[in-house]
Formats: sequence, structure tokens, C-alpha cells
Amino acid sequence: MAHCVVSRAEAILDKEFPVLDKGFVRLVDYLGGDERVVQAARVSYGAGTRNYREDAGLIDYLLRHHHTSPFEQVVFTFHVKLPIFVARQWIRHRTARVNELSGRYSVMKDDFYLPEAGDVALQSDDNKQGRRDEALEAGEAEQVRSALERGQREAYERYRGLVDRGIARELARIDLPLSLYTEWYWQIDLHNLFHFLKLRLDSHAQKEIRLYARVILDIARQAAPRCCESFERHILGAVSFSQDEFAELTRRLAAKAPNPGSNADKDSNAVDNAGPALSGKSLERFEIKLNTGRQL
Repeated sequence: MAHCVVSRAEAILDKEFPVLDKGFVRLVDYLGGDERVVQAARVSYGAGTRNYREDAGLIDYLLRHHHTSPFEQVVFTFHVKLPIFVARQWIRHRTARVNELSGRYSVMKDDFYLPEAGDVALQSDDNKQGRRDEALEAGEAEQVRSALERGQREAYERYRGLVDRGIARELARIDLPLSLYTEWYWQIDLHNLFHFLKLRLDSHAQKEIRLYARVILDIARQAAPRCCESFERHILGAVSFSQDEFAELTRRLAAKAPNPGSNADKDSNAVDNAGPALSGKSLERFEIKLNTGRQL
């Protein structure tokens, strides 16, 4: 298989794309792009790459039918600077290879994430792991920011005091807060990157990790634009229905658009046989999917 060089990806190698107040993402290296995916898919019968439309159609077909192995042929290596609380969410995706900055070997920098005032909000009433959409009033938000910044400063001063006394770095670091920035090299193939992006670009993901995911998707587009376009159309922007939800959808469509020439009794029976009606939270989730396109 020939080496695939993508000029748009080459142009952004080692360029820092800022995220949050002090973070960034850099594309360190990549292996292949759209061409590598279609080459891998066609190797079984020896055909080379074809024209743009045929290649795009093949990529669409592969994604729609969950043929994932050709996408595993494309690999990205990112250098990421991110707060530790974001890293702890990120590392749950165990399909990547990671090398992280070690506080046992290195003295940690005085770099902490401080949210913007517009991102400071109360705990959500209906989402146990998220914040409300409405930010606090400006004055109250600044009080919260000041408290966070004061705690970060005091923690770092204690840390440096211990390091300067010669206390082992692996002990001195243990009281540093989750807002401290860390860095890592993160290597992942395109198939598993799409899974990461599907989850971390969802509206239910924490805002801070969503911002990183958006930048990574923008970077991936430079190497594999057709793959990313297909991902956005068939996965990121798609909604799936459970068996009961599909029955509810069938019922509604049958009620709105009866078959030509059918009588009312027959149409009514078709609706009744579509399955049990949804109610409660199940109905609420279904309505959200229909009205917003959000996958719950």
C-alpha cells in the first residue's frame, strides 16, 4: 500500500490550536487519510483508488454498514495540553495509546484552568452530572472564580514549598487540584476517534471536553475530509430509535399518511398494531429526538 501524504495535514503539523485558557491541541503525526481508507477497503479485489464520487460513495457505504477496519488504517498522534479533570474523562476511552507528563519526574507548572464567568452555573436539577444552561449573575460568578483562583494559588504555593524542601515530587504533588494542566501524547485510529467524537461532541458531555473534541474534529478533517463529512452526516448528526420508539414512529406515520384506497378501520388497525404506546420518560426522550435530533 502506497504512503499517503495529505498536503492539508502536512500544513498544520506541530501547529498549536488553542483550547480553553491555557490548553492546546497539536497534530504531531498522522498515517494516511481518505485515500488510505479506500485503498484498504479495495485491497481484497486489487482495485486501486477511483474518482472522487466513487471514493466518497465507498466511504459512506463503509460507515453506514459499520465496516470499521478500513478506518483503523488511518492513525493520528496528538499532543494535548488539558486540565486534569478533562483528562480523567478523556482517558475512559481506552482504545488509544497515551504517554502523559509525570509529576513524579517533573516539577509541575503553575498552570490552572479558570472557567470564564459565562461558564459558571449551578448544578442542573435534572442532570446529576452537569450544570444548568443559565450562568450565574456576573458578580456571583466572579466571586466563584476568585475562590477557585485563590485555592489554586494556595495549593501551588504549598506544592512548591514542599518541592523546595526536597520532599519527593511524587508526594508533593498529591494535593494539587484537578484544574491543574497536564500534557500527553494521544495516538488513536480514525474508527476509534469517531467513537470518541460521537460521545464527546454530544450536548450531554461537559463543555470543556466538547471544546477539545471540536478542535480535534477540525484537525482530522484536514487529513480525511470525506471520512469526516460522512461521519458527521451518518453518525454525529444521526439519531437511532429503539424498537418501541420505532413502533411509535410507525404509528404516527400511519395516522398522518393513510395508504391510498384504504378504509378508516384498516388504517386504525395498522396504527393499533404498531406496538405499545410510549409514556412517561420514554415518551419524553422520543419527543426530544424528534424535535431536536439529539440522541439520548
